[in-house]
Amino acid sequence: MRLILPTLLLIFWSINGSADHHTEPSKISANNLSDMVKVMASDEFQGRAPGTPGEDKTVAYLIAQMKKIGLVPGGAEGSWTQAVPMMRSEVKPSAKMSFSSADTVLTLAQGTSVSVDTATALTNIVATDIPVVFVGFGANAPEQDWDDYGEIDLTGKLAIFLVNDPDFAAEPKEAVAGRFGNRRMTYYGRWAYKFEEAARRGALGALVIHETEAAGYDWSVAAAGAGENVSLANKDPKALPVTLQGWLHNDAAQELLAAAGHDLDALRNTARQPEFQAFELEGIRFDADLEVKITTFDSQNVLGLLPGNERPDEVIIASAHWDAYGIGAPDEQGRTVRAGANDDALGSAGILELARVIKAQPAMARSALFAFWTAEEAGLVGSMAYAADPIFPIEKTVANFTLDILQTAGAAKDVILVGKGQSDLEDDLARAAKAAGRYVTEENLPENGLFYRADHFSMARVGVPVLLMMGIAGGADLVVGGREAGNQWIADYIGNCYHKPCDAWSPDWDLTGAVQDIELFRQLITELGGTTRWPAWKPGSEFKATREQSASLRQ
Repeated sequence: MRLILPTLLLIFWSINGSADHHTEPSKISANNLSDMVKVMASDEFQGRAPGTPGEDKTVAYLIAQMKKIGLVPGGAEGSWTQAVPMMRSEVKPSAKMSFSSADTVLTLAQGTSVSVDTATALTNIVATDIPVVFVGFGANAPEQDWDDYGEIDLTGKLAIFLVNDPDFAAEPKEAVAGRFGNRRMTYYGRWAYKFEEAARRGALGALVIHETEAAGYDWSVAAAGAGENVSLANKDPKALPVTLQGWLHNDAAQELLAAAGHDLDALRNTARQPEFQAFELEGIRFDADLEVKITTFDSQNVLGLLPGNERPDEVIIASAHWDAYGIGAPDEQGRTVRAGANDDALGSAGILELARVIKAQPAMARSALFAFWTAEEAGLVGSMAYAADPIFPIEKTVANFTLDILQTAGAAKDVILVGKGQSDLEDDLARAAKAAGRYVTEENLPENGLFYRADHFSMARVGVPVLLMMGIAGGADLVVGGREAGNQWIADYIGNCYHKPCDAWSPDWDLTGAVQDIELFRQLITELGGTTRWPAWKPGSEFKATREQSASLRQ
């Protein structure tokens, strides 16, 4: 286990950090949420980056809070943690990258025209005279009779992708319209899938052309932490990553494609056609010379357990990620700590509040595991590590409830559903919301692909039914200001604060809506904890078949 804070500091936290001793045991407390976020998002925690002193402080704090609540260790062999072997790679500022043709050289600047990192352990990456392939959206979807790759060989080449799905920007009359998810991003639209597919096909590298609307965030977010990557150290040899991966600025992409005799906007239209096939950019070569600093360390998932009194082997997981982006370049106010107050200190505080309130209730028949994942911001690494090597069998894991960003603008008339049509937990949510005088609104920013961008997705991929609460999935119908005010909150948060120092604790937060949403999770967890019911995936869900393989173990 990593270094732990001095006992005196832990005692101070235990007394002052989040304990509102006048809070009703049976109710989620906005004051408690705010107090805990204030601690975890403080400069002292240094942005909670994995493998830093900020991790040590965060892990110690979470354990101290769970001990105070009365949970027991949920990790292996009676520990509070699960080790996650990590590797941090940092591309040094001396990096040189360029595209060239017979008469043109396009020099790339890290963080400005490109944002490149590596998930390999290479300390020096030299790529010379590398062919470049435009693969369109890069989707290989047999169930949609769609294959962007055709007969192209990507071995040793650089693949250039468009972001999102082929039908994201399609007009209703186009053949591709509605073929994937319309405005709802599918997994084929995620950069993670595109990198994985490029690796499966032997590519040297993969770059996704950035578009603010299609990506769901602007270039400053894509370029945040340019050159840095945190990933699992012990990678599956069958799924090794590409050597270089990242984002290509739209302006640089336009210049590149023009040098090859193509127009980017025209190619976007062409790539939406079912007959599109990837092609090599004639006469274009990519060169790179990068030095990379590699460090390895063990990060920690933090796990607290509330054992069931009848069927303790049946486990419900409530989770959030504890990590944020650490220390970065100063913003306009000189702030360097990217504190992740909302993303996801508030979610972590919500899980602690769930634990506190559920512990105060009559004991449940089933167990509840309160999990705080590491390295979500690096690509769901901690939750994927748990899913691959679970402490409690996946087959007997009842459901996963994830909190990742909650809106801080006040009470809402509705609750936002992320990923419609996946599991019958959605029906439970609608019923609970109705009983609370609220209603369900489907995410109104489905193009952002949020169902595939939070830790619950790691659980879904191994078959566990999931439900995500995420405040940026769509503007809430706020009691004060309605949908317009909810949309404005998202615009302000994503535009100004997402993954930036601006995501800081504020005494002006109105956490009434966050409390409402956490309370819905409390109700659903409590209900499932007292029944023998196993939530199921809906027909058509891509996760249904995986779950059904272990159905006999849940009789």
